[in-house]
Amino acid sequence: METKTEHRIKQLREIKAKVLKGGGEKKLRLQHEEGKLTARERLDYLLDEGSFVEFNMLLSHVEGDPGDGLVSGHGTIDGRTVCVFSQDRTVRGGSIGTLHGYKMHKTVENALEMGVPFIGLYDSPGARLPKITESKTAIGDLMQKSAASLFCVNTQASGVIPQISAIMGTCAGISVYSPALTDFIFMVDETSHMFITGPAMVKSVMGEEITAEQLGGAKIHCRVSGECDRRFPGDKECLDGIRDLLSYLPANADQRPPVMEMGDDPGRLNEDLMDIIPPLPSRPYDMHKVINSLVDGGRFFEIKPEFAGEIIVGLGRLNNQAVGIVANQPMVRAGSLTVDSSDKQSRFIRFCDCFNIPIVVLVDTPAYLPGRDQEHKGIIRHGAKVIHALCEATVPRIAVVLRKSYGGGNLGMGVLPGLGTDQVYYWPIGEIGVLGAEASVELFFGKEIRASENPKEMKEKLLEEYVDKYSNPMREASANWNIEDIIEPMETRKILIQGLKFLHTKSGLIGMPNDMAVSPCKGQQLFFNLNIGKEKVMSVSYPRIGNKVVAKVVERKGSCTIGMNVGDEFELSLHKCGEFCGYFYHNIIGWVKTLQFGGTFPLGEDPDVQIWDCPNPANRVKIELRRIKE
Repeated sequence: METKTEHRIKQLREIKAKVLKGGGEKKLRLQHEEGKLTARERLDYLLDEGSFVEFNMLLSHVEGDPGDGLVSGHGTIDGRTVCVFSQDRTVRGGSIGTLHGYKMHKTVENALEMGVPFIGLYDSPGARLPKITESKTAIGDLMQKSAASLFCVNTQASGVIPQISAIMGTCAGISVYSPALTDFIFMVDETSHMFITGPAMVKSVMGEEITAEQLGGAKIHCRVSGECDRRFPGDKECLDGIRDLLSYLPANADQRPPVMEMGDDPGRLNEDLMDIIPPLPSRPYDMHKVINSLVDGGRFFEIKPEFAGEIIVGLGRLNNQAVGIVANQPMVRAGSLTVDSSDKQSRFIRFCDCFNIPIVVLVDTPAYLPGRDQEHKGIIRHGAKVIHALCEATVPRIAVVLRKSYGGGNLGMGVLPGLGTDQVYYWPIGEIGVLGAEASVELFFGKEIRASENPKEMKEKLLEEYVDKYSNPMREASANWNIEDIIEPMETRKILIQGLKFLHTKSGLIGMPNDMAVSPCKGQQLFFNLNIGKEKVMSVSYPRIGNKVVAKVVERKGSCTIGMNVGDEFELSLHKCGEFCGYFYHNIIGWVKTLQFGGTFPLGEDPDVQIWDCPNPANRVKIELRRIKE
């Protein structure tokens, strides 16, 4: 080996060894003394052994700031690829400089382009303050891809890939908005803090003495603000939580969630449920026990367990398939629907809908919580979010009314006809009505009760008659076509599994596959909104709407719309300025009559190949239409 080569390899190894130590042994030791893992230790623990591949490892190493305070790259979790970054508190305090922000942006951008989950491990005080005497701008050096523009790519990735944030230390200032734009936020007790303005600024402006823990600790964000989805006692437990959560999620919106063998009998009966749930509708019980009885192996990953406890949302499995569960909790506010529960419920439903996770709804609610407080907080506005989420969701959804569903509860839990719930089941002890039994009896028979010789005895008699006759689900099922069936409690798990198996092929469950293969009905029209970039077709998702297939552009630069009548089988190739940039195959019945691309182009004489140039100079695109040979 040549002397120069040996020298350079030795130099490289020394530099990388130094980079791996971040801000140095002393600072790493201080991190451990605080009970925290270092940035690289977090990645080593989170990812499969030996799977991490780093981005821009040597950035800023000459200045003595390895990686500019950020370790980023890709690796695998249980063999599945993820993109991840971890802020390094030992390098300039983990503050976000120009290249630090660029690497953050690059990590999310790569995750979006590759169609894999993004995970951000945050431990930073926020933006690095520029030196006023040296910087040419008041906000420091500027780059198109930066910590500020990270918000844009987080937004573009929303609903396309799962995004998970873990606050492993301090997250302050504008830095908090990136985690807030992701799907889930985890925090560590007594270690994690998240706020826009810290205690010092609060004291300076407001004159209020407050600690970081009181202002934005994990407990506050889990119980009060609802910003945090789960909190954990330490770094390792938090990272374990991320791995557990990912096991329920697909890599992106065009895939189904992974199947995991749980070893639980799909025909297992739930003989314990009648012991858990008392038939008297006013008596509380813990809905967690019901959920644990139903799901495979009793394993349930709850989301926001400490916030808006009147509703439970989370992920479990039925017959090895991931499902989202939405359930009323009679132990808290009797399971009433509230402003906070509506936000929690609607956000979770939308997440499940984005990532092809079927939803099971367990209903036991007296309806919306009444009162001035809820009305003034905007229960109408927040409740409408739930209705919107229910009506727009296309994933399979099954509801089971366990005990009661009164008034607006039928609306908020989606058991009324026309709200998109595919199957609605009732237990025989269930009660249904515009009002609860007692309120209904008072409304309909109040005068007679008060005029009777023994009002108490008459009310009890009428109440018993009302519950047995009018709010009886077996009577309701005779006239209400929306009720699939009345089932015995012990059959619940089996019925849910059978229903989800039937709904597995429901139209609109997932976006179009990568090759966009479709088999439309004759006469159907297809519309593709293709976002044309410099060299290739940008990332596009394809949700089905009715009998149309609509492309939703994820990233915009120059966009064109193609509308075509259904014709024969053809192969469509897109070219940009003479360069090949992508192709899509379609199985079409008949023959394409016109192609609209910034205009309408008639078919040429050649029956097998049609070529046009888009007249729009901004989107200079050549279209080639070729008949697929048998």
